[in-house]
Amino acid sequence: MPTPHIQAKKGEIAKIVLMPGDPLRAKLFAETYLENYRLINEVRGMLGYTGTYKGKEVTVMGHGMGLDSIGIYAYELYTEFEVEKIIRFGSCGAYNLDINVWDVIISEKAYSKSNYGEGFGFEGKDTISASKNLIQLAKEASKEVEINHNVLTTKINSSMWFYKTHNVDVPEQFVKKGIDVVEMEGYALYAIAKSLGKEALVLLTVSDHVAKHEYTTSEERRIGFTDMFKILLKIVEKL
Repeated sequence: MPTPHIQAKKGEIAKIVLMPGDPLRAKLFAETYLENYRLINEVRGMLGYTGTYKGKEVTVMGHGMGLDSIGIYAYELYTEFEVEKIIRFGSCGAYNLDINVWDVIISEKAYSKSNYGEGFGFEGKDTISASKNLIQLAKEASKEVEINHNVLTTKINSSMWFYKTHNVDVPEQFVKKGIDVVEMEGYALYAIAKSLGKEALVLLTVSDHVAKHEYTTSEERRIGFTDMFKILLKIVEKL
C-alpha cells in the first residue's frame, strides 16, 4: 500500500530497485535503458519508474541526498513493498591519489561518523558491509563489460556533511584507514538492509577528487557515468 513518501500500490515496485540520488537521473535511466516503463511515484518530486531490462522487472527511483533521506525510502521499499535488493548508484569524491576521476567504485563497506546506526541495532559500529552476493556479482560484471576506466573495490566514507567550516576532512587520514572515497548515503542503506535481512550495494563513479582538487560539472556528471551504468546493467542481468 502507499506510504507517506511513495504513492505506488503493492505490486507496482519490483523486487530489484536501482536508486540514484537525483530523481531526474532516475527518469533519464528509465527512458534510456528500460522497456515498457511506467511512472510509479512522484510524491515530493522523487520520481520512480518500473519497467523491464532484458525481460527482468526493475524499478529505478531517486533517494535524495544524505543518510536520512535514503533511509526513509530504503526502509519503506524493504518493509512496505517487499523489495529484496537495492543498489544505489551515484557519484563520489576521491581521497586516494591513485584513483582518478571517472573511476568506478564498488563499495564493500561503508563508514560513518554519525550515530545513524543506533536506530537499526548498530550502536557503536562505525562500519557496515554490503551484501556479499552483490559485491561478488559487481566484481564479475566489471570484468565482463567493456569500460574505459578502473574499477576499485573499497571502503567508503558516508559523510553527514557536504560543507564544513570546522574539522575539515584530511584525505590522507581516511586513506590510512583504508577509506578511499566519500559520499553521503551508503552507510544508512547498509544498516537498514542488514537490520532487515535484505541485500544492498553501493556503486559509484568518481566525479570529483578531494586531494587533487579536480571537479566535474553537473552536465559532465549527467552524461559521464557510462562505465558505471554498464556494470549496473550487467549486475541486473545476473540477478
